[in-house]
Amino acid sequence: MATRHQVRESIVGLLYASDIGNDHIDNFADEIFEEKKIRNKQKDFALDLYNGIKENIKDIDLSIDEHLKEWNLDKIGNVERAILRLGAYELNYTKLDSAVIINEAIELAKKLCNETSPRFINGVLDAITKKKTT
Repeated sequence: MATRHQVRESIVGLLYASDIGNDHIDNFADEIFEEKKIRNKQKDFALDLYNGIKENIKDIDLSIDEHLKEWNLDKIGNVERAILRLGAYELNYTKLDSAVIINEAIELAKKLCNETSPRFINGVLDAITKKKTT
């Protein structure tokens, strides 16, 4: 059975594929989840995350873009964008602890991105959290 971290990693992969132009990736989500042994409650969790991000993508992107000082969302890497979208969705639309969400995003960035990405992602997600609490 997959862990929530593995679920999140799969979601980043789906978001990345969609972002680079694979418009039909949604048709393969079930196969990808099965391949990664994401089943039952974890599959429900994965579908909730993925569908929630897709349904709220404009608001999520605005939330991220607001905290990208000298950057904009189109200028950052596709994997970083996928991780930020997942993190911003979880921060804004779920009741999970913000520290857990940010830590998961940092761990994904350490694994999937370059060495500067974890700090960048931490900063953006932390800013979203601070704005949410004010």
